[in-house]
Amino acid sequence: MHIKKQYIVLLLLAALLLGAAGSYFGVQLATSNNGDESNSSTSSEERFVDLSPEEQQEFFSNMEGMGNMSKVAQAFSLIKESYLEKVEDKQLIEGAIQGMLDTLEDPYSVFMDKETVEDFNHQIESSFEGIGAEVSMVDGNVTIIAPIKDSPAEKAGLKPNDQIITVDGESLEGLDLYEAVSKIRGEQGSKVTLEVKRPGVTDHLTIELTRDDIPLETVYSDTKTVNGKKAGIIEITSFSENTAKSFNSALEELESQGIEGLVIDVRGNPGGLLTAVEDILKNFITKDQPYVQIEDRDGKKSRYFSELEDKKEYPISVLVDEGSASASEILAGAMKEAGGYDIVGTKTFGKGTVQQAVPMGDGSTIKLTMFKWLTPEGNWIHKKGVKPTLEVKQPEYFYTNPIQIEEPLTFNHTDQKIENAQIMLKGLGFDPGREDGFFSEDTVEAVEAFQASKDLEVTGEIDQQTADVLQTSIVEKIREEENDLQKQRALQALFE
Repeated sequence: MHIKKQYIVLLLLAALLLGAAGSYFGVQLATSNNGDESNSSTSSEERFVDLSPEEQQEFFSNMEGMGNMSKVAQAFSLIKESYLEKVEDKQLIEGAIQGMLDTLEDPYSVFMDKETVEDFNHQIESSFEGIGAEVSMVDGNVTIIAPIKDSPAEKAGLKPNDQIITVDGESLEGLDLYEAVSKIRGEQGSKVTLEVKRPGVTDHLTIELTRDDIPLETVYSDTKTVNGKKAGIIEITSFSENTAKSFNSALEELESQGIEGLVIDVRGNPGGLLTAVEDILKNFITKDQPYVQIEDRDGKKSRYFSELEDKKEYPISVLVDEGSASASEILAGAMKEAGGYDIVGTKTFGKGTVQQAVPMGDGSTIKLTMFKWLTPEGNWIHKKGVKPTLEVKQPEYFYTNPIQIEEPLTFNHTDQKIENAQIMLKGLGFDPGREDGFFSEDTVEAVEAFQASKDLEVTGEIDQQTADVLQTSIVEKIREEENDLQKQRALQALFE
């Protein structure tokens, strides 16, 4: 396979800075086995490439034209010899690498030192302790992609696109993603307070969470009866090493029960391994159309096909929302364009790039964006998302925020927090009369009725206790399946 110059330059830089060039470099690639544009079927095995002696020669021949690297060496030497304080080589080398990645302005290209790599691998292989949320660096801010199902983050009401500003009062400004994550994570049972900036909300939110053990179970299945017909539901919370195996087992079990339709739910799924979503799609997308296309920096496309002869005999719909990202969008795009299935919910997150982890020889790794992925019809959804065929929003109370207040919210005042409380009250069946943030007489009566129903002191004012009970009541209602309009619509779509 031809080794492209970007790999050579990257690995050569590592060799120069680390002082040792090995004879083998492994790079996991998401391309076909021959690297050309021909149609190809791919296995679920991970694909690697070794440098042959000839390719090693090409590697070192690329030193020509890299004269500007001497500036890096000169800066390194200057700082080492003349800076006021002594500086460790590791700090300068890793700082140089991080600086180069920062110039790319790509939140998905990151450097991980040896300790971070070990921590990351531990998370993939087992469970981990923390708040349970997938995060990324967006415009310099640590941003929630999606909370993990049943995690402290989900229970506390964290949502996609929330920006974490401080952790226990300490600002995250200037930290890289992994430094920030290390502050957010912690031992099971320990508490952490996050200051959160939420799009569309003027005041920052203060959210206290109790960290927990976050298991990496990623597939959940169930059945429902709709209009006398049995429908299967498979929820995928992320795409990890064992997700495809678990999905296929769940699908086989549901089919043995005689399901007449299937809903695949990837709402809030931040993505994961390409191979996992590939193996799932091979159950549904026939061999006459690709399920995904991968495009390199030169515009060369590789198309991937299954060996499936016939589609399933039963109808399928896919649930998505703004927290569905990356591999979830590959699944949704393929099911929509190549499968012709309904996509139900709201527009997805919009991540259309593929990253590969490149070992740097000392235990550290650069995760670098190397490819675009395209839908079967060749569409790039990056920063656009996959649009549903059946757009369905949840009830307005699904999008309310926790209320933190210093002074009670009272009659004849106007505040965004009052508007938030009014939406909650209405969702719980206590009509506040209006939902514009003005605390009217009708709102007073609604608050009094709610307080009486929860055995709270009836004051008609919203203090912190009333606000907390409001939030808890809304979360409980959201979890009642009959209130999930998106899932109900996806089930109905199966048998229309």
